[in-house]
This record gives sequence, structure tokens and C-alpha cells, in this order.
Amino acid sequence: MAHPSLYQPSSGVEKWLDERLPVVRVVHDQFMVFPTPRNLNYWWTFGVILTFMLVAQIITGVVLAMHYIPAEDRAFDSVERIMRDVNWGWLLRYAHAVGASMFFLAAYIHTLRGLYYGSYKAPREVLWILGVLILLLMIATAFMGYSLPWGQMSFWAVTVITNLFSSLDAVIPGLGTTLVQWIWGGFSVGGPTLNRLYSLHYLFPFIIAGVVVLHIWALHIPGNNNPTGIDVKSPKETVPFHPYYSIKDGFALVMFLLLFGVLLFYAPNLLGHADNYIPANPLQTPPHIVPEWYFLPFYAILRAVPDKLLGVVALLSSIGVLFFVPWLDTSKVRSTRYRPLYKWFFWAFVVTCIALGYLGAQAPDGWYLFFGRVFTIYYFAFFLVVMPVLGKFEPPRRLPGSITEAVLGHETPAAKPRKREAMA
Repeated sequence: MAHPSLYQPSSGVEKWLDERLPVVRVVHDQFMVFPTPRNLNYWWTFGVILTFMLVAQIITGVVLAMHYIPAEDRAFDSVERIMRDVNWGWLLRYAHAVGASMFFLAAYIHTLRGLYYGSYKAPREVLWILGVLILLLMIATAFMGYSLPWGQMSFWAVTVITNLFSSLDAVIPGLGTTLVQWIWGGFSVGGPTLNRLYSLHYLFPFIIAGVVVLHIWALHIPGNNNPTGIDVKSPKETVPFHPYYSIKDGFALVMFLLLFGVLLFYAPNLLGHADNYIPANPLQTPPHIVPEWYFLPFYAILRAVPDKLLGVVALLSSIGVLFFVPWLDTSKVRSTRYRPLYKWFFWAFVVTCIALGYLGAQAPDGWYLFFGRVFTIYYFAFFLVVMPVLGKFEPPRRLPGSITEAVLGHETPAAKPRKREAMA
């Protein structure tokens, strides 16, 4: 939330710099004394965790790029050379690969937290849209990065996913085929394809970093949402970000890094696929093409639709629908804490996402295909039916008059007239 600057330069150098480039003032006002709701829980720590993971991915990625060779006949061997011959190369490669999984884990938790507590509602619509855009860029970046080891699973994942654009031939004859050949740089997946994916994979993290800056900026205009979903009504309901939340975020980050470290040092290949340690072979298709775990729910939605073009539309819509959540949810109550009926539908949605992730790793036939379609229907019904309809008819629980009342069990005098106005 906007607040007057409290920064006072403590030396002549600081005053000189502040008059010309007030970087220290911005850091002080926005990250030190920034007023933050006093009732934020640990689900709000994933923003800092995601920022740390982005920086870690950029650093490890830049160093790996110094040794990687984006050539069709040398890419696989260059990755093996990084693992075996480059000093600490195995650590860099595994940190980058496992880091991608941890990055997505934190991003999905951060997104579900936003959905649960209504952090997409006014005045935070732009904040939410920028967050969804970051998620979309992460998915594109991770897909391109998955292609770079140039193993069997990487090669065929690129072949299958890029071939989806050919479905546009059903809309405009020849458009899809032309687009696929342009992406490939030829008539099949090969060296030009790899080079293009490598270039974009290097570029996109810096674009993500730029959108993250906008995301943080958009957060600091209205301020943080909180578990009650009630706006801050007095300065007594906030605390400075430092040291209260900087310590809390630091503790959560350490705990998250412990999990990261366990996977990194004890099970770095747990979330990968063994076939990716086989060099890419265009003449031998793997028996079952499986993407990385963080793509599996979307992959299950793609396969649940029998028509190729409609499957692509469903795949893109599964992410695109998130952009419209601020307007699809018609409830005037932000937090799911106070929506007893919606809470059941929300947790059913969480189960649906997990189930789609499991089904995406299975063969698309029999009961797996049937349940894939059932869960796909509910995935879209949650956004397109539950959110708009339930919000109009659901009687919410009584909201506390203020954050203070929710935390301490009593309400501030300043909150009482505002509560009456809200009820009116």
C-alpha cells in the first residue's frame, strides 16, 4: 500500500545519492518499513521463496550455458561432459534440474494460496494477471529447457508438443504445417530446432525477472491481502516488513531449501525419466512419452479430448482461464475461510489437479482415459460454473469487523462504523 517515505539519509554520501538516484530510499520504504498485515501466515512466504528460486535458476543456467553446446550431434555429450569433467558440473546441472521442479512446486502452492484467499479480487486484478503471466512464461521456459539434454524423452517431447501447432490446419489449411516447419527450422526436429529452443530458454528467464518486478510493484500499490480477506483499516493492524516478516520468510526459505537439498543430494533423478539418459534417436519412438511432472495435469487435459484441435484449445484454455478468475468469481467475500460451500469445491479442485497429474503419467486408455475426462470436466467447471454461480447464492459466514478482531478476538473502535457501512 502507498505510504509516505520515512527514509532519512544518515550521511552526506547517502544524501548525495538519494537526490540523484534514490535506490536506498526505495529499498528502505518498500522492503524494510513497508506496512504489512499483522496476520499473514506461512502460505505468504512463497513469494520470497519463488524470488530466490528464480535467481538460483538464472545463476546456475548462465554457468551451464558456458559449457553447453547447442548442436544436434554434440548436445547430449556436452551435458555428459558437464556432469563428468566440469568442476562441480554435476552439482550445477542437478541444482538447475531439481531447481526447476522446486520452482514449480512453490509456484503452484503460491497460485493455490491466491485462489483460496481471494488474492485476485479488486484491487489486485493486475497483480493476479501478472502472476499468471509469470506462470505461463515459466511453463514455456521449462519446456524449452527440457529439450536441451537432447535425450530420447527430450527429443520426442519436442516432436509431440510442437506438432500440436499443425492442428491449426483444421482452421486455415496449411497454416499449422507452415508454423511447425518454421519452429523446426526444417521438415523435422533437428539442429535448428535445438538452437532456437536454447536461445529462447536463455532469454525467457530475464523476461520473467522483468515481469516479477512488475508483479512486486503491483503488490506494493494496494498492499498484501491477508487470510481474512479484509482490508487494513488502521496502522495498528500492520507491522513493518522487517524484521517481522523478513525473519519469517527467511525461516520458511531455509525449510524449503532443506527439502531442495534432500532431493538434490540424495535423489536428483527421482522426478526425471530414465529414457532421457539415452541419446535422441529419431528412428525409435519411446513406448510411452511422459513430460516432466509439472506438465502432467495439462498433458492429461490435452489427451482427454479426442479431437486434436479441441485438445489444443483445452490445453491452452486450462491456463488461459486463470487470467479471467477475477471476473469469474462473483462472490463479494475474498477468503474461502468464510465460504463454507465454496471450500468443498475448492478442495475438490485441488484433488482434481493432483489426480490429473497422476493420470497424465499413465497410458491414455481404459479407466485412465475415462477419469481423465471426468477430472478435466470438473477442472473447467470449477472456473466456469462454480465460481460464477455459487458466488451469487452462497450465504457466507459472518466476517470479522477488522483484522484485529480476527486475530485478538475484539474489534477496534475505528472498525465498527466501517463494518456497519459494509453491511449496509
